[in-house]
Amino acid sequence: MAYPPAPWTLQGYSIQTLHLFDIAKVHPFVPSELEIISVLPGKTLGGIYAAFYALGSTLTYSELIIVSAVTRYAGKFGTWISHIYVDNADSMEGGREIWGLPKELAQFRWELGECSGVNVHQGDQLLCSISYDWQLPQWRQPLSLPSFSALGSNLLSFEGKGEIGLSLIGVKVQIPVQSPFSTLGLDQPLLGFYGNQLRLLATAPVVIGERSVPFSESRL
Repeated sequence: MAYPPAPWTLQGYSIQTLHLFDIAKVHPFVPSELEIISVLPGKTLGGIYAAFYALGSTLTYSELIIVSAVTRYAGKFGTWISHIYVDNADSMEGGREIWGLPKELAQFRWELGECSGVNVHQGDQLLCSISYDWQLPQWRQPLSLPSFSALGSNLLSFEGKGEIGLSLIGVKVQIPVQSPFSTLGLDQPLLGFYGNQLRLLATAPVVIGERSVPFSESRL
């Protein structure tokens, strides 16, 4: 086993966006056992999370997460991560085998300066481009981010908890039509945030239920 056991400690910086998604569009990406929470008629919340975890983290790597819905199971709330990409093979294997997350390898190019952001590619294919050109003063914010995942026939629950310095930013998102998550409509975020001095603990998952068909097979 090349990857370390859970929990993982992660620290670095991040860019996040908040979106309203059509529930009809996210249904194919979410297990039927989870109830998709409606925040407006026919709409749920989701977003993009891109981060770089620096020295001092359990593993050093970049990550792109697509949260496609806020969901509920057995009275417990959590986000559903439909797509996730990293640039570290150990993180990919650990994410798949510990948390049941569908991690894939990708390449990340972070940019700093007057227009900052990140571009994420798989080979020649651009998956996502995020940039921002203004930033408001930062405030410190505690984090508690419960999520669900599926490992084989098991439904899992885990949490990312810690703290972050957040700034509201003027964010722009570009998603090519060939991107696997282009149908979600991520090119018009409601809000964008830059996070500095991120400190996060990804807890070990716990089994909270079972699926009659493993999620990976039900999507074929």
